[in-house]
Amino acid sequence: MKIKPDELTDNGYVLLDQLEHKELVPFIRIYMKKRTKYSVFYYLSNFIVFALVGYFFIQGYNLPDHSFGDRFTHFSYGLAIAFALLPLHEYIHVLAYKSQGATNTSYDANLKKFYFMALADKFVANKKEFEIVALAPFIVITTTLVILLFVANANWTLTISSVLLAHTAMCSGDFGLLSYFEFNKEKQTVTFDDVENKISYFYGRIDKRKTTS
Repeated sequence: MKIKPDELTDNGYVLLDQLEHKELVPFIRIYMKKRTKYSVFYYLSNFIVFALVGYFFIQGYNLPDHSFGDRFTHFSYGLAIAFALLPLHEYIHVLAYKSQGATNTSYDANLKKFYFMALADKFVANKKEFEIVALAPFIVITTTLVILLFVANANWTLTISSVLLAHTAMCSGDFGLLSYFEFNKEKQTVTFDDVENKISYFYGRIDKRKTTS
């Protein structure tokens, strides 16, 4: 949006919530429990990928050189690769932010609370812009992994599907924030990050035409 944080109040926006980054996980949990299209899609995606991993794991029993140890090893490879993809995941967020006009981007991480964030300092994003930013890594990485499933051999399909499982699970923060936007969609929600103070703000306004009709 072509609006600065200090202009929001003058344009009819009011503060809805402020999220200290250290409190990201409980905030996400609250809105993943709300029944929105994003929370439903997230849980459905996890269920489908979990079933896919189970299918590829069981499929290995039909291989002539089947070994439970080898199958578990390939599954573990996938989990390790998923963690290695975290920097790429956040970098895609940053590229998406830049595509929407953000200039001052950065990263934040807290290993103790296990969260990783791409931030755009003082960049006000509306629902549509934030959807692009939040969904970009999920779409890019998931699409790439699905394509690889069609060209990999039997052992590596298990590895790739386990990467898909772990990465999908780790997108909970993105989908939790999307669920927040969806839950508050009638308030025309926007958000921006205050990197120095490690806080994200959510502002909204209600269309007066809707309230008076």
